Amino acid sequence: MTEGPPITDIGLITYKGFNLIRNVHEEVHLHKLEKFEIRENDIFIITYPKSGTTWMQYILALMYHSDQLNGEHSKRIMEVVPWIEVWMKRIDYSKMPSPRTFASHLPPNLVPQQLRDRGKVIYIARNPKDVAVSFYYFHNFSKLLEDKPDFDTFLDQYLEGKVFGNSWFDHIQGWYSNKDNFNLLFLTYEEMRKDLRGTLVKVSNFLDKNLDDAMLDMIVEKSSFESMRLCPNANLEHQSPKYFDHSKGAMLRKGKVGDWKRTFTVAQNEKFDKIYKEKMKAPLGFGWDL
Repeated sequence: MTEGPPITDIGLITYKGFNLIRNVHEEVHLHKLEKFEIRENDIFIITYPKSGTTWMQYILALMYHSDQLNGEHSKRIMEVVPWIEVWMKRIDYSKMPSPRTFASHLPPNLVPQQLRDRGKVIYIARNPKDVAVSFYYFHNFSKLLEDKPDFDTFLDQYLEGKVFGNSWFDHIQGWYSNKDNFNLLFLTYEEMRKDLRGTLVKVSNFLDKNLDDAMLDMIVEKSSFESMRLCPNANLEHQSPKYFDHSKGAMLRKGKVGDWKRTFTVAQNEKFDKIYKEKMKAPLGFGWDL
């Protein structure tokens, strides 16, 4: 794959108060999403960035599109579980066969309006300290976002919501407070790491997808973090060189729970805990370590 010309105009754009990525998100497409027609069996994964999106995309790909992940013309997971807010010129979303599977980082007010009346949403939340660390490394891995000189600088911007996806607190509480307005299953990244098979059973029940033991075993094996790191469809290791600098990191970096302890200083942790206590209203429990 050739890289093509380097991307020079990088950084964020703001659409209706929400920070998105320049050169990825287009205002014309975002505006059309409001009236995007939702089908009864559409499935959406929604997350704040760096919260297990790729993981659940791959799980849904294995559940519904496993025949498209192998062979000479195999597809990447972003082609079978595309980002609804990204206009992929090769894919006509209106002509995708049902059940359609999508991913999104959008807040409740920017997703298609009909999603409140039909379709299903899987929202995945991850403890915000691990999100911050993963997000920091992603900035230096992605050619679409500005490199951050140090974690302390990035952490301040993250806590202030001056990053892609805005404030973690606003995103998660916005979706949690609207959970009764959608057909929504709320999961945490930590419970997925602790009991992947149990989580898959919960997801399959929510989606009315009958998975026998053999299928469950296959998905558990293939969607383990270790297996995904070896899978070209999932890890993007040899793909998208125009957008990612693989010498600086990986799409699937560690995936651990509690890795924030290796990065946060005592002062940063105390500051974070103070802000978390002030801002966090939703009654959510996270595993800060496993």
